[in-house]
This record gives sequence, C-alpha cells and structure tokens, in this order.
Amino acid sequence: MPPDEYDSPWKETIETYFQECMEFFFPVASAQIDWNRDYTFLDKELQQVVRDAELGQRFVDKLVQVWRRSGEQSWVLIHLEIQSFEETNFAKRIYVYHYRLFDRYNLSIASLAILGDDRPTWRPDQYSDELWGCEVKFKFPVVKLLDYRQRWAELEDSSNPFATVVMAHLKAKETRLDEEGRKRWKLDLTKRLYEKGYQREDIINLFRFIDWVMRLPEELERSFWQEVTQYEEAKKMPYVTSGERIGLQKGLQQGLQQGLQQGLQQGLQQGLQQGLLSGIKGMLELKFGSDGLTILPEIAQIEDMDLLEAILTSIKTVNSIEELRQVYQK
Repeated sequence: MPPDEYDSPWKETIETYFQECMEFFFPVASAQIDWNRDYTFLDKELQQVVRDAELGQRFVDKLVQVWRRSGEQSWVLIHLEIQSFEETNFAKRIYVYHYRLFDRYNLSIASLAILGDDRPTWRPDQYSDELWGCEVKFKFPVVKLLDYRQRWAELEDSSNPFATVVMAHLKAKETRLDEEGRKRWKLDLTKRLYEKGYQREDIINLFRFIDWVMRLPEELERSFWQEVTQYEEAKKMPYVTSGERIGLQKGLQQGLQQGLQQGLQQGLQQGLQQGLLSGIKGMLELKFGSDGLTILPEIAQIEDMDLLEAILTSIKTVNSIEELRQVYQK
C-alpha cells in the first residue's frame, strides 16, 4: 500500500470549500460570518507567526480573514491536525498562535481545531497556566472526526462536500491494512458523488480528495479505474476518468513506453510533457469551455516541466484566460 497523505488534500479542499467547511464543522461561527463579502487566506501572515513562535512549519494551518454580519472585521484561525498520535503541547501551540496573532494585529481571533487522528480519548480543547494567583485559561472549539463514525447515516444524507471528505478520511484510516476493503470504499464513495447530484466541477474536486487519501497498489488501482470507467459509461458522465489526473497518468505511461524505444530519460521527459499538456487541456475545457482551448497551441510550445506544472496548478485559481496567459509569459 502506498503511504497515506492527509495534509495536502485537506489544505486544498479547505481552500476550495471554506464556507462549506465552516458550515459543516462550526455552524455557530459560520452563522456570524457575512458570506456575501469576500474572505482572504492569509498564509504568509500565519507563516510569519509560526516562525516567530519557533513551532516549526505546519502544513494544514489556515488563517482566514472574514467579515462578521455585524460589519466588524474578524479573523478565523482554523488549525487542522491530521495525525495519528497524541501531541502533548497541542493546546499550548494553539494558544501561542492565538496570542501572537492578537499581539501582531490587535484583532479578535477565533481558534478552531479539527482533529483527524485515530485516538478516541485525545481531545485537547483548552490550555491553562497559573502562578501565584496569576492564571490564564484558554478554551477553543474542537471537532473530532472519529465521532462521525456513529453519525454515518448523517454523512450519507448530507450534500455538504465535507461529508464526503470526512467519510473518505475515516475509511482511509480504517483500511490502511486492507487493500481490497479500501478499493471497495473508494469505489463506493466515488459513485456517491454522482448519486448525490453534484455538479461536474464538484465531482472532480471531491474525487481528487478521495483519490489522494485512498491510495491503492498499482494492480488494484488499475482494477479500480476499470470499474469507474464502466460506471461512468453507464451514467454517460465521463468526469473523473478525464482531465488532469488521467492526462498525467496516460502521459507517464506513454513516456515509459517511449523510454523503452528511445531511451528512458528522453521518453519519460516526453511522456510527462504530454501528460501535463493532456491535463492542462482537460482543466482548460472544464474551467473555460471551448474558449479555453484557444491558448493550448501556445502552451504546447513550452518544454519547461516546472512551468507546465505551474500552469496546471494556476488554472484552478485564475479568473480569465488572459490572467492564465500571464503565468507563462512572465
């Protein structure tokens, strides 16, 4: 079984569905946010605080600037711990983040934690310190993903994207030593995306999370994709079997084949380039429709793999074709 990864999938999904994240995990806080106004992720500001506190880099910590319904500006610090072991100083670290942010920006801070570990009894939700009558008490809301095991029916009924995220996370944890079981759950959760009636872009985004956290050995991965292909053909909805991931996969396979004939290094380079271009084509069509394909001939002339990867990543965040063009014309 390939090693599991949780940090990057969670980070990407929170950035894509921040409002849904708040509504799902912290409905009381979400009700106080004015979602008609823009919110801003403040990654650089949070990184500076982390460095100052000498706490090391944390990949899934997110600092978000939001507006209250009352008209006041406020910040929300969502701290995600996706780990399988207890951390003694977790509550203290949340407290340090909190007071350093307040000290730096003099704004109200809401520190919220989502715990994705597999220890039922580990639920840090407060930090306290006392000396000679001088006492500090700091409490913060905590969500424990393991609790959703007893609320599985609610997850199945929910159309919030994070219901899918929680199910995939829990089943990835449960099936770390069960390859066949993981494949079955990965297929079930993928089919559920279509059955819930999600839009195409949401299906692709959520499948990306499922595929990321529920990795399979190569043989089972091939079997999984065969079944997904058959299912999508029956549904006449070829969503997850096209676009970025499949383009990259096919490109790598082509590269390996060419490598046997033309030399491994050259073949891999060509295959990866073809894969990136296939992925870019799929994402352009998904984001901008047929208009997006008008700049594909320009991009096809690029041989820099890093730049092609940057283009592929940027498609998701840019708002226009011209804005994307600036990425590679710099």
